[in-house]
Amino acid sequence: MPDAFSTRVVHVASGSSETVVDLTRDCAAFVREAADGRDGLLNVFVPHATAGVAIIETGSGSDDDLLATLHTLLPADGRWQHRHGSPGHGRDHVLPALVPPHATLPVIGGRLELGTWQSVCLVDTNRDNPDRQVRLSFLG
Repeated sequence: MPDAFSTRVVHVASGSSETVVDLTRDCAAFVREAADGRDGLLNVFVPHATAGVAIIETGSGSDDDLLATLHTLLPADGRWQHRHGSPGHGRDHVLPALVPPHATLPVIGGRLELGTWQSVCLVDTNRDNPDRQVRLSFLG
């Protein structure tokens, strides 16, 4: 019988520009292995102060719309109190208040339950940190 709890860290090279990275395949592969046909919960956690996890449609422009919306809400300018890093970097530290650094998703029969157009995504507006970790944890 598989363990009730399993965890893995996925390394993501997010690059030097604002991005939405689709993690759905990584999540589904982990769940297939960890759940072994069981029901449970997948927790996706980004242990970074400047990134978040979103459940969003990708590939049809919604990911670009999300980045544009974040740029409108959190402009990369000099208004931020947090001032180290590239210009406007303080806004990256506010991002997790709007796009939380975690998501918990149902796993049914060993499969990740997402809606037809939903994807699990890393949202990263921090151009100063191109290397990210995402912790996937299954509780069954």
